[in-house]
Amino acid sequence: MADPFLYHTGDRSGYGCLGHEVQIEHIKAYVCRPSFFTDKAVIVIHDVFGWMFPDIRYIVDLIAGHGYITICPDFFKGTDPWKTTDHWADFADWMKHHDPMKVDKSRSQFREADVVLKYLKEQCDAKKIGIVGFSWGGMAVHHLMLKNPQLTAGVSLYGIIRDSEERYNLLNPTFFIFGEKDHTISYDQITLLEEKLKQYCKVEYKIKVYPGQVHGFAQLKPEDMKPADKPYIEEARQDMFDWIKMFV
Repeated sequence: MADPFLYHTGDRSGYGCLGHEVQIEHIKAYVCRPSFFTDKAVIVIHDVFGWMFPDIRYIVDLIAGHGYITICPDFFKGTDPWKTTDHWADFADWMKHHDPMKVDKSRSQFREADVVLKYLKEQCDAKKIGIVGFSWGGMAVHHLMLKNPQLTAGVSLYGIIRDSEERYNLLNPTFFIFGEKDHTISYDQITLLEEKLKQYCKVEYKIKVYPGQVHGFAQLKPEDMKPADKPYIEEARQDMFDWIKMFV
């Protein structure tokens, strides 16, 4: 299996986080708050590299800077994330034990997403809650926007789930972001998603493909961006913020 992360993760810079870690029942999470009170929140779902990966914490801090209580839970629940040293031949096997369609279930029968939503509502006084996810997390967002009406709006970045017409009946507005050169998601799959959403979806949605971009492009820190890609990364980020602000 080819490495789908064409930006070499080992060459990415470190990051000094602005937030802090919390324990929410059986889940650890990274939280960052704006400097003023707000009753709006955003859940960020990490990619295969997990909740501690510098790129995802940078995104959490970035969203918080736009005025949202922002939280990235460890949806792997303490199990090992995918590591840059792992062999891609083992990726399919790893995914069997890290299914993004099961972020709302656990062995203890708690619904993971509901645990986080409860924390945001009861401990942070959040009234409106959006959700953003990258890659593995993008698939999880797509799933949760079909299942959890408490989520006001979602942004799924390069995460697509297939099979079953149920996948297209979204409960609340959802924005799907893709890279044109993402070889993990074909253009035919994006076209099918659009066709099925037109057929089944009753809420507002948007699909956008960014020219020349590969898998993982939108979560890079500024110092890790290639100059030719930077305008598209910044455009995708702004589009993400605009969508969240429209509904959350």
